[in-house]
Amino acid sequence: MSKGINRRKFLKSSLAASAGAIAGLSLEEKALLAATSGAKKPTASASKEPIKGLQTGQIGKLKISRLIIGGNLISGYAHSREIIYVSSVLRHYFTEEKILETLQIAEENGINTAILRLDDRTIKILKRYRKERGGKIQWLAQIKPKPLDMTSDAKKAIDNGAVGVFSHGGVGNKFFADGHIGLFGKLVSFAKENGAIVGIGGHSLDVPMAVEEEGISPDFYFKTLNTVGYESKTPKETIAFMEKVKKPWVAFKVLGAGYIHPGKTRRKVPQEGFKYAFENGADFACVGMFDFQIKDDVAIAKEAVSATKDRKRPWRG
Repeated sequence: MSKGINRRKFLKSSLAASAGAIAGLSLEEKALLAATSGAKKPTASASKEPIKGLQTGQIGKLKISRLIIGGNLISGYAHSREIIYVSSVLRHYFTEEKILETLQIAEENGINTAILRLDDRTIKILKRYRKERGGKIQWLAQIKPKPLDMTSDAKKAIDNGAVGVFSHGGVGNKFFADGHIGLFGKLVSFAKENGAIVGIGGHSLDVPMAVEEEGISPDFYFKTLNTVGYESKTPKETIAFMEKVKKPWVAFKVLGAGYIHPGKTRRKVPQEGFKYAFENGADFACVGMFDFQIKDDVAIAKEAVSATKDRKRPWRG
């Protein structure tokens, strides 16, 4: 290679080799090519038409899109394993304006619900979103109740517009380990008394099993499911148990924190993320998404739901 060809020129010449090659690039790759050539960077909001017809289901009194946008990326929390800088990158990428744009793109493509952590920044951004952009996306607040205070987080979330609350998966695991599962009854009662739907989360299957044994009745469960063992050590047992539970199930970590492609597999994994989740009984899937991924993810989820044989769960739309 000539000394005059630097990395940027090489990338530009390689990617731009033919019109056919460019047409086959992903949005991320097109953005990279645009950056090297000086062209305008493509964005998801620049796509011609949004996806229509994303399926919905019911949790309590609410109609919920079967694909829910998650909040880890937006809040700058990356499950990036040993790669230590990713969370910092996310916090720089997801400015307030970018979060507003991301939520708007989600709504335009049929996602009507976001699972976002409870904090002052989230509350501020959602208020801006509703005031400045007329956004109507429903907020399910991820909260962290404590054994000596099961309701303060729920109250703060509901007072600030959350339509529902659920306990963080790690909290569920700890409550089970410490013998505190019965305390979730206080959270469930409080949320329902205040007009919100309420869920209980857990990475471990022990959490929903123990909640059922206690006779506590949340509106939904929030439980991991994937094929690569990422916070999902017992997928087959989870699938079998959830089939018998008469409550909606929101599956999360269905893409293994970015390891599994949602569809049209690019990695050698047993099955693709959305297909696996919906085929095996998940009523809803919560997935963190960049703005430029939303349209493709909605299309893949819609197709996966359509191809799934209904297991006669009455809360599915």
